Amino acid sequence: MTTLMQRRLGLGDATVVGVAAMVGAGAFTVLAPAAAAAGSGGGLLVALAVVAVVAWCNASSSARLAAVHPAAGGTYVYGRRELGAWWGYAAGWCFVIGKTASCAAMATAFAVYAVPADAPEPVRRGVAAVVVLGLTLVTVRGITRTARAARVILAVALAGLLVAVGVGLASSGGGGLSAQLATGDADALGIAQAAGLLFFAFAGYARVATLGEEVRDPARTIPRAITIAFVVVLGLYVLLAVALLHGLGAERLAGSTAPLRELVDLRGPAWAVPLVVVGAGAAALGALLALLGGIGRTTLAMARDGELPRPLAALHPTYDVPHRAQLLVGAVVTVLVLSVDLRTAVGFSSFGVLLYYLVANVAAVALARRTAGRAGGRGAVVGVVGAVGCVVLAVLLPVASVVAGAGVVALGLAVRAVRLRGAGPA
Repeated sequence: MTTLMQRRLGLGDATVVGVAAMVGAGAFTVLAPAAAAAGSGGGLLVALAVVAVVAWCNASSSARLAAVHPAAGGTYVYGRRELGAWWGYAAGWCFVIGKTASCAAMATAFAVYAVPADAPEPVRRGVAAVVVLGLTLVTVRGITRTARAARVILAVALAGLLVAVGVGLASSGGGGLSAQLATGDADALGIAQAAGLLFFAFAGYARVATLGEEVRDPARTIPRAITIAFVVVLGLYVLLAVALLHGLGAERLAGSTAPLRELVDLRGPAWAVPLVVVGAGAAALGALLALLGGIGRTTLAMARDGELPRPLAALHPTYDVPHRAQLLVGAVVTVLVLSVDLRTAVGFSSFGVLLYYLVANVAAVALARRTAGRAGGRGAVVGVVGAVGCVVLAVLLPVASVVAGAGVVALGLAVRAVRLRGAGPA
């Protein structure tokens, strides 16, 4: 008999988890490589607008599905129930591989800000690994502890981000804001690639959907939490992008590995530097904490259905969390942070998560067909726009990300096909 988790989280906790999952990713890891791909400050803002539309469609589809299917596992569950087992498996596999890469990116981002720039690379990677192991232990202690930790971390992160925004907007070192916002040499392909990378920054609302089994009144709470988290984070990203362009300039931003620290080092008062560094580290920790929990819940859901080894579906008798799944995820992420670089992890993550949301949008269209009235029609349109956007952004990512991502996705599908061939029909 399957044991269900308890519903302990309200709207505030769910919203905080979603915001924390997004803020670290967008603020500290994506804006620099996206600026490099876009080719100009204006191109970066256009890319941000494009990805905001796609992400909003994905968020809306996820919210509709979560209200109907309030179970742990997110789009893995939605795809399986609305479209069939293969769709669900594909979504779950893409989520696990994409978000595992996201975890590696978050841990690496923390180390980039927290460790002195002149420290040897093995030291930075070692710090990232220790952080992953520590937060993995937090996730196995229960969801309410995770939510409380996310709330504290988010408060520190927002303080640091707002200081950086203030420094950037008050400075004039970037050569003038109007010049930085020009489209310059930006082209459609560069903007599309930048949008695909920026998508990494918006995917945290999936974390709210994966809490479907642990949220009180999920039909109301999950859609509201997703909407609030998305709006808050989008506004913050726009402010942060403008502040960085104003303070550093598009060219310098594109080449930076730690743009917020560089901004306050160059343009801010001395007291601002430690605040931003601590805020950056906290944001990365908050995102990592939320992501680790989300992957664990999706792994739990897949293990319950036999798509992953069934022992991973076990819940801890005291803390009511999938502790085996969480420990396995933590171990895999630790290996990644010791072996891959930040930008590789971002591109790979974006590819996997875009395919995950492709399934979410297709499932939302299927749900809309079963829903009478105007709301169902709107859901179908949003789902189609989101699905098309996900495909376009995924295939236009940097070639290395597409090739690596497609190879790992194909491997996962092949493993399931071989397993089913030996076990009989799905």
